[in-house]
Amino acid sequence: MKKIIALLILVIPGIFAAYGIKLMRDAIFGLAIPPFSSVALQFIVGLILAVLGIWFIAGYILHREKKNKRAQERFMKEKDSSK
Repeated sequence: MKKIIALLILVIPGIFAAYGIKLMRDAIFGLAIPPFSSVALQFIVGLILAVLGIWFIAGYILHREKKNKRAQERFMKEKDSSK
């Protein structure tokens, strides 16, 4: 059950990122999708969706790698809050 939940946690942002890439592609070719009033707005929304989706997936993978102590040393360093 845990693996299914983990898969869903990764698939949903992946779908958002893929949809964002599709919106950017359509904006570059000048195809406006009905909810958007302009192609520039469509591109910006697509960029935001793509960046946030990829950022979430990368953060999730980095968190799992840190937890399993498989990340590179530079990512394993904890920030010292006493300084």
